[in-house]
Amino acid sequence: MSVKLRLRRMGRKKLPMYRIVAVDSRDRRDGKYLEKVGFYNPLPDPVDLEIDKEKAMKWLNRGAIPSDTVKSFLQRKGIMLEWDLRKRGYDDEKIEEELKKWEIVQLEHQKRLEAQAAMKMRKDDEKEAAEEVAATEEAVAETVEAAKEDSVEAVEEPAETLAEVEPETKAEETKES
Repeated sequence: MSVKLRLRRMGRKKLPMYRIVAVDSRDRRDGKYLEKVGFYNPLPDPVDLEIDKEKAMKWLNRGAIPSDTVKSFLQRKGIMLEWDLRKRGYDDEKIEEELKKWEIVQLEHQKRLEAQAAMKMRKDDEKEAAEEVAATEEAVAETVEAAKEDSVEAVEEPAETLAEVEPETKAEETKES
């Protein structure tokens, strides 16, 4: 019997969740399985990925072949590295040392990704800020132009009103005298 570590789809339509299972390679994707090794939920950000290290190591030692996706999950958790080191015959101290090195590299990689994301956000924020400044400057320029036009009209209107008022007052003065 050939055993594989692969995903078993769960959940409902448009909301997938997966179990990582040890299964006979001849069985269907969602058929019976030998043992549940972990689960994977791709929807949240960051994804939920949980693997029972002891069960995964047990099945790998028994000759189970992981699918490409499950293999990438095992690599992400460091289980494939540990299994490879054990298969090569390293002692526990050397394995622990190598796993610590791997964890440090993973943390550095994570920090680098976070820094890149922060820089991208800053660039996006700078672009948005520049666009807002440009839009504000345009709005101010339009407001100033409108104010200038209104003030010119306001200045012209009183002159016309004064010209109209003056003849009437002169006519009234003549009637009174």
